[in-house]
Amino acid sequence: MRAVVQRVSNAAVTVDGKTVGEIRLGLLVLLGVAKGDDAGHASYLANKVAELRIFEDAAGKMNLSVKDVKGSVLVVSQFTLMADCRKGRRPSFDDAAEPEVAERLYEAFVADLRGLGLETQTGTFRAIMDVSSTNIGPVTILLDSA
Repeated sequence: MRAVVQRVSNAAVTVDGKTVGEIRLGLLVLLGVAKGDDAGHASYLANKVAELRIFEDAAGKMNLSVKDVKGSVLVVSQFTLMADCRKGRRPSFDDAAEPEVAERLYEAFVADLRGLGLETQTGTFRAIMDVSSTNIGPVTILLDSA
């Protein structure tokens, strides 16, 4: 699994003009599922996201997690994170998990975050989504469960 994690002051996802997920202070997580990923990968990544210390403390140091700042998480599925662009000009998505597997692991990741006590919103799996956010910093971290 791959996750692009952004520290945000707000983020929202809309489908067909309707807001389906929205947060204020917290993390926007774009999540891609690879072939061979399993529930262990989802759990590992959820714990990493929940404990990642990328929010500033009183001294201005990145020392606090989303849990520490009582923030929320917006998780958006994004199979294009599994793109392989090493050959040619058209990305290959051969490394992306099949949609049924990816959706199950996406839902497991979300359930793990909620199980860790995080208020978690989502986009709509396999939908065309418009995602908006205001990145603080900007701070963007790439995580991989491999």
